[in-house]
Amino acid sequence: MQEFVILLQNIVPLLLQGMLVTLQIAAVSLLLGVAVGLPVGIGRVYGPPWLQRILGAYVTLFQGTPLLIQLFLVYYGLPDLGITFGRLMAAYVTLGLNSSAYQSEYLRGALQSVSAGQMTAARAIGMSKTQAIRSIILPQALRIVLPAWSNEAIAMLKNTAVVYVIAILDLMGQAKAVNSDYFAPIPIYMTVAVFYIILVGATYLVLRQVERRAAIPGLLGESTE
Repeated sequence: MQEFVILLQNIVPLLLQGMLVTLQIAAVSLLLGVAVGLPVGIGRVYGPPWLQRILGAYVTLFQGTPLLIQLFLVYYGLPDLGITFGRLMAAYVTLGLNSSAYQSEYLRGALQSVSAGQMTAARAIGMSKTQAIRSIILPQALRIVLPAWSNEAIAMLKNTAVVYVIAILDLMGQAKAVNSDYFAPIPIYMTVAVFYIILVGATYLVLRQVERRAAIPGLLGESTE
């Protein structure tokens, strides 16, 4: 037991550093996913047929291939084309684009769940299609999509673990490094698992509060109080 306590004293500060890197990668990648996924989702619903097909192929590409392969292609493959990213930037780009494919689908479903009559009514009072989407449809869709987006945020925290394969010292990367020094995989990786559980649990609680505050009264059984 004493050996375990000493091990924790040695590795926890390093794991905390890795946790901060994990949070940084997850936050930046999620924001990139929103920035790309938002127009992709809108384009898949309201864009012309040719654009919908292109965007559908984009979504299929990122949803249909493993995240690890995408990371290898961005970090190791793109330099052959003259495009070179640092390790962190490669992680941001890969995770962000992968997330954007899923976020766009969540948004597409939310947009389609808004009554078509609202678009008709907006056009009837003189709004353009773009104005109707921006002012009436999208605000509702963004509130509807929050539960699905919360799941994506939680998944992102866990997906960041793949970046250790390109030598980023995130939580998983630090675990690999300290295990090389102490050769105690079971206690080290169990401790890492606890870190992930804490991160996911805290994120879940925060996002649940956001969902409750943003819920549309009376929709999907939400309280109208």
